[in-house]
Amino acid sequence: MAEPLFRRLALIGIGHIGSSIARAVKLTPGAVAHLVICDASPTHLAQARELELGNSYTADPAEAVQGVDGVILCTPVGSFAAIAKGIGPHLAPGCILSDVGSTKQSVIRDVGPHVPEGVHFVPAHPMAGLEFSGPESGMADLFKGRWCLLTPPEGADEAATATIEGFWQALGARTVRMTAAHHDRVVAIVSHLPHLIAFTICGTADDLADETREEVLQFAAGGFRDFTRIAASDPVMWRDIFINNKDALLEMFARFSEDAQSMARAVRWGDTSYIEDKINRGRKIRKSLIDIKQA
Repeated sequence: MAEPLFRRLALIGIGHIGSSIARAVKLTPGAVAHLVICDASPTHLAQARELELGNSYTADPAEAVQGVDGVILCTPVGSFAAIAKGIGPHLAPGCILSDVGSTKQSVIRDVGPHVPEGVHFVPAHPMAGLEFSGPESGMADLFKGRWCLLTPPEGADEAATATIEGFWQALGARTVRMTAAHHDRVVAIVSHLPHLIAFTICGTADDLADETREEVLQFAAGGFRDFTRIAASDPVMWRDIFINNKDALLEMFARFSEDAQSMARAVRWGDTSYIEDKINRGRKIRKSLIDIKQA
């Protein structure tokens, strides 16, 4: 029988993504021999145990990483520095440390200094997830056909990088490698900016006069409902993402603001050709997503 990719893997954080990894691992023979579940929340830990998501459970990250050959950080990125500092002294040589964070330059900045000599650090970002949270929200097929972006730092161990790549592929994901800086600019436009807009639009609706707000909720059309789905996402996670990718996010927001002003001028002055061009370009992007099965 082939050796598992990880003899003993620790998941630090068992929310939506962490529990989805755990569920996928259970259905993937040869991926992990023993799965350690760690979460600071007693409620989450109890739920994970009840759902039988792992083989062992602890609230202490230092205890969780004892004797493991793999660790994946699945908490909000703002917590990574403290966790990395706490587990660093307990990581054995040869261990692979990875994550699922939506920002990568900040992860390398916050985690890198706490990685001991001989431990391999391979950041990763599965481009999957819904607005739900907690261990019960996990989905075993969440990663199937979705992209996982790997951003190994300069000089990262190739064998360790290939192991993380193989792990995500075993869970059904497609993988690609890129620099952390490029990653952060890409996700700023395809993920972070849409979330910022969704939170803002829902906030605007909530600030309307009471009678208007009630009608907004009662007669909400599909477009607004889509925004509310995105806006239901975890506030701590997205607060940390916005703050830790602020440069790329603000750059994309500035470009979006200029385009929005141009569209507003076209509406004001009845520039139908401009309006139709923007709509047609949107339709083209949607068709492209459907064609490559990313819709």
